Amino acid sequence: MKPSTIPRAPARRTRPAATRAMLVLGTALVLAGPAFAQGWPNRPIRILLPFAGGTDVVARILAARLSQSLGQQVIPEPRLGAGGNLAHEAVIKAAPDGYTLLMAAPPLVINPHVNPVATFDPVRDLAAVAQVAAIPNVLVVHPLVPARDVRELVALARRAPGRLNYGSGGVGSTPHLAGELFKSLTGTRIEHVPYKSATIALGQAVGGEVDLVFVASSSAVPYVKQGRMRALAVLDTRRVADLPGVPTSAEAGLPQLIAVNWYALMAPRETPRAVIDRLNAEANRAIATPEVRDRLAAMGGETLSGTPDQAAEFIRSEFARWGKLIRETGIRAD
Repeated sequence: MKPSTIPRAPARRTRPAATRAMLVLGTALVLAGPAFAQGWPNRPIRILLPFAGGTDVVARILAARLSQSLGQQVIPEPRLGAGGNLAHEAVIKAAPDGYTLLMAAPPLVINPHVNPVATFDPVRDLAAVAQVAAIPNVLVVHPLVPARDVRELVALARRAPGRLNYGSGGVGSTPHLAGELFKSLTGTRIEHVPYKSATIALGQAVGGEVDLVFVASSSAVPYVKQGRMRALAVLDTRRVADLPGVPTSAEAGLPQLIAVNWYALMAPRETPRAVIDRLNAEANRAIATPEVRDRLAAMGGETLSGTPDQAAEFIRSEFARWGKLIRETGIRAD
């Protein structure tokens, strides 16, 4: 019998098993999201901390309130190292089940631009949950620097390019980028002197080893009040309560000179939206309490709030803003 000459339909291409499994899992997570959220949380939640200092303090203040409202222990867990990237990547790779979160700070959006080893994208690989708090930076100079305000500092820097220098907590740190932003906006040349931490940089400025620093307001206030440093501008849109006479960057003539130490709660990308919304609501309630506001104010911070979408837009804008500056200046991590 002759083989059939009837044309056969082309064989269907099949997806690799791994790809099919991922699609099935993704669909299951989407469909199961609301049901899953109804039983969440039923065990402790971890908030990974990429840094000590302000990140640790803010996370512990928030975690204490969330533990009460969620009925499960919320545990701040330090995961220090690699400029914060150990914690960043651990959360990105964690199961998207609402039990592993990140207390993010500016290095989350800075590191991928300055460090080629950091291959993650904070916009693509994480889900924003809530903005929590912010501590503005201030521009402070040693009293021997003959500048009483930003205008005079710019004039001084232009008269003697390269004579002034500023300290920071290292290449790619927020104080470093604040200094580079200042130079870019003013067309000045001020030499960068990196140290191992912003605390060391501030100490060197107080001792007269460097002329100026861009540093968290909470760190600068004691030295300014003692007359050991002079504050010229708050790098934010609002003045600092402990430095009422110091103008904002806009009031000083540089409205684009914004550099804030912000803190935001993040989750793995595929975390169910119902869980993110619950976390957002509880975080907003927590930071609205007088106790939390007062504790953050004591460290020079202010509370933030808003929806997950607003938090996501903020992360996107910070990622783009600092990325543009880093590309233009060619900053690279050591």
